[in-house]
Amino acid sequence: MKIEEKFLKQAQELARGAEIVPNGVMGLAEKLQTAANENRPLRVKLGLDPTRPDLHLGHTVVMRKLKKFQELGHTIVLIVGGATAMVGDPSGKSETRPALSKEQVNENAKTYFEQMAKALDVSRAEVKNNADWLHSMSFVDMLKLASSTTVAKILTRDDFNKRYKTARPISVVEFFYPLMQAYDSVIVKADIELGGTDQTFNLIMGRDVQNFYGIKEGQIAMTLPLIEGTDGAVKMSKTYPEHCISLTDSSKDMYGKIMSIPDNLMPKYYLLLTDLNFNKENNPRDEKMRLAFEITKMYHGENKAAEAQNEFINIVQNKNLPDNMEEVELKEPVNILDLITRLNFTPSKSEAKRLIAGGGVKFEGEKISDIQLNIAKSGILQAGKRKYAKLIFKG
Repeated sequence: MKIEEKFLKQAQELARGAEIVPNGVMGLAEKLQTAANENRPLRVKLGLDPTRPDLHLGHTVVMRKLKKFQELGHTIVLIVGGATAMVGDPSGKSETRPALSKEQVNENAKTYFEQMAKALDVSRAEVKNNADWLHSMSFVDMLKLASSTTVAKILTRDDFNKRYKTARPISVVEFFYPLMQAYDSVIVKADIELGGTDQTFNLIMGRDVQNFYGIKEGQIAMTLPLIEGTDGAVKMSKTYPEHCISLTDSSKDMYGKIMSIPDNLMPKYYLLLTDLNFNKENNPRDEKMRLAFEITKMYHGENKAAEAQNEFINIVQNKNLPDNMEEVELKEPVNILDLITRLNFTPSKSEAKRLIAGGGVKFEGEKISDIQLNIAKSGILQAGKRKYAKLIFKG
């Protein structure tokens, strides 16, 4: 098939930062052109296992790509993993992952789409729950699905292979996870499936299982890199809240956290989280401020992003106190750990302990090192670089 320039250009723009299997950009361009010739939109699938109730910037890498497909008129199919989350995705895991109950899945899913709406138009997407078809499959149906692959092929997956070689347990149920995810592609007739690079095996399995069930022109897989958190070392995850930039973060926290990333992470953030290009000729501080403003603007609007930038300049760069500091009245002495968590400066006491140990908590400009300290006077409490409270003691 001779690919028209229009579809090749679309494919190149969609492929920014992504890997595409099979046939790379040309494979995607062919899909785009074939769909246009058949006068139909492509069906672009994303599976979501709601293992946690909130989303972070790492999730938006894929969601931004979905929005690009939407803008070209294609259909987004969001699969809530009501069944797969109860098995637990073993991707990248060195041991069996705890399964979620139906109640946990439903509870976590409640806030997903509200947060996703910050990155794409959820109202225009098809939303389906794979429990609707996977829970109703008979044992004979499951045997047929299992016969679509082999144990040898399943064991080529890196995490399974490592566990097998080191004699760590692999549940037979875990073998079903990629098959269940792949069967979703059969049901929704996916043309393209998106996911992180840790999902490559599962996405390619979707194409194989589609072929097994008679869908000869199976889906292509588009995988996107996982991004590191603010430490620049560990994959962004709610497991490490101190390095995670959540979509539920305030504009000021989001801006400040992005400003704290290592300089060498900026090109990746620009590539995967924005439509802008990183300019290595610019001053790194200015380039990071441009990045922080752009991302904060996406999820909080331009006015909030400007406020966040101005406060960052005022507090962090000019070493001033914030203009509208929260005032907190204390009627009795309060332990510093209790106070920090009560003010939501950290999500837990363990995080508060780490912040204190790292010298990140100050009272009236003096670093606090004693986690047993009780605050019993008025003054300014600072946690990290951006969080302040004016304490008024009336005990």
